[in-house]
Amino acid sequence: MTYDVLIIGGGPIGIACALEAKKKNLSYIIIEKGALVNSLYHYPETMTFFSTSEKLELDDIPFISKNPKPTKQEALEYYRRVATSNQINIRLFEEVKSVEHHDQFIEVKTNKTAYATQNIVVATGFYDIPNKLDVKGEDLEKVKHYYKDPHYYAMQNVAVVGASNSAVDAALETYRKGAHVSMIIRGSEIGQRVKYWVRPDIINRIEEGSIKAYFNSEITEITPSEVIFRNNKGKTTSIANDFVLALTGYKPNFKFLEKLGVKVEAENKHIPVYNPQTMQTNVEHIYLAGVICGGMETHKWFIENSRVHAGIIMEHIKN
Repeated sequence: MTYDVLIIGGGPIGIACALEAKKKNLSYIIIEKGALVNSLYHYPETMTFFSTSEKLELDDIPFISKNPKPTKQEALEYYRRVATSNQINIRLFEEVKSVEHHDQFIEVKTNKTAYATQNIVVATGFYDIPNKLDVKGEDLEKVKHYYKDPHYYAMQNVAVVGASNSAVDAALETYRKGAHVSMIIRGSEIGQRVKYWVRPDIINRIEEGSIKAYFNSEITEITPSEVIFRNNKGKTTSIANDFVLALTGYKPNFKFLEKLGVKVEAENKHIPVYNPQTMQTNVEHIYLAGVICGGMETHKWFIENSRVHAGIIMEHIKN
């Protein structure tokens, strides 16, 4: 069969697109290369969302949480229930390999089979590709670009790179599990967008000396036993180190977008070209939904403010 729409990405926004397609009687399928809501699944085990549960809801389906801010496990349970109770048509652990335009349809080939569709929605998020440090030693096994469980780092010398929410959470959690934590921060302060109930905590831990912070600093080399970094005055420092948590953010898969023919404005923070009135890209019948719309500005789009993309896209396809 030829689907009305094929959705690439089985995260919350991909599911939202599927729900909207169902409401408009459009035939659809989701292709997800990992588990259901794969990015959420790979978040830290102890993660708490910035948003309240009602802001994470899809299609007015209630998200009941026992906490003011829902946890990762609560979110996984919610989105799993939404997908299963609505019998979402999704193929998990299947990766898109190529997309080819024909006269009457678009052919999407995966690592398992091929599909024909009239339209494609790219809702792949940005969590798959970390921003690299590009320094000697980054390929050492002790360097991690993802963080899950603080117990793993107990009694170890841990260097956390960055000052965003993920870096601050990792620093606090590993410190409280007995790690000896240092933070290496490019800027002059803890990020202003850090969760408002967490930011005072990390600032106090730094001021009391429980966590050592090196501001205005960048790593220049990582060795098996040390981290070497330089501050903005040119002073080089080395500290003992067992693990580096390089939590410097993530980026969308721009190469995949470019393979689809979607223009990416390199001079404008790699923001993909699309019409905000329809969410259609410069390539006819290819749409964007969710955080991928922000390019490198990954802080601009979240579940709560990009849920509307689903309705906009399906309305345009239907009409």
